[in-house]
Amino acid sequence: MSAVNGIGMGDSEDNSGRGNRKASVEVTIVGEDKKGIVAEITKYIFNNGGNIEKINQNVIKGLFGMHLEASFQKINKSKVKEDLSDLSHRLKMEVKVHFHEENKIKNVAIFVSKEDHCLLKILDSVSKGEMVSNVSMIIGSDEKLKPMADSYSIPFFYIDHVNQNEAESRILQMIDQFDIDLIVLARYMRILTPNFVWRYPNRIINIHPSLLPAFPGALAYVQAYERGAKIIGCTAHFVTEDLDQGPIIIQEAFKVLPEDTLETIKSKGRSAEAAALLEAVKLFLSDKLEVYWGRVNFK
Repeated sequence: MSAVNGIGMGDSEDNSGRGNRKASVEVTIVGEDKKGIVAEITKYIFNNGGNIEKINQNVIKGLFGMHLEASFQKINKSKVKEDLSDLSHRLKMEVKVHFHEENKIKNVAIFVSKEDHCLLKILDSVSKGEMVSNVSMIIGSDEKLKPMADSYSIPFFYIDHVNQNEAESRILQMIDQFDIDLIVLARYMRILTPNFVWRYPNRIINIHPSLLPAFPGALAYVQAYERGAKIIGCTAHFVTEDLDQGPIIIQEAFKVLPEDTLETIKSKGRSAEAAALLEAVKLFLSDKLEVYWGRVNFK
């Protein structure tokens, strides 16, 4: 852990079976479709005293995917990892497990490209103690923001994105290595593939420069300016397989004045983006967000 409180690389505590805090486990299974997959995992949860909270499954062109959330009063993390690893080998499928504990200081990965306003807002908030989290790493599709990461003593990893699939494969390994709870896209100018997004449902937050569902995709401010929009803003939302269609968390807006130009609109937009993304991240880290039927609810 760095000298800056809450920022840097740290080890998460293993509360294997200790205390009475309710623990939640997320299990994601991906692989060739076959019979008995759902039965295998649900049987394991019930046999170990767990209660299934949510379950979602899908089959597309022979590829099976399932995401399950289960809660336990007591849990031995090492044993669960070992058991699900055995299940993965037996089923010949990819099985990922992620633990969520109430009041745990969450590990955050921030993805960036070249723009620094959202990243700076988050790091400044954490360094001042306004937001409790462990910013474990920053991943960049460009090396421009490495000096900023270095100034906060945060590991920065430049990933060559010439081949998006290869880049995502490397990133997936790193997310597992750092036990990441939340992925923040701080003006990360790459489109994550469904193969990546599906593995982290409601754990990836993006900031989009428009009041969604208006002006999705690239150049949102340009579209709004050219259409003569009178109110422009931005949207912090969870990322799904459908581009810019994920559940909305926070939106910020500002009026377009007669004297505004495209450049002044972009400047106002950057301030709004940083504020909205920071608020969405704070809500997630304080366990105040739940998603039901594609809509964000506040606890």
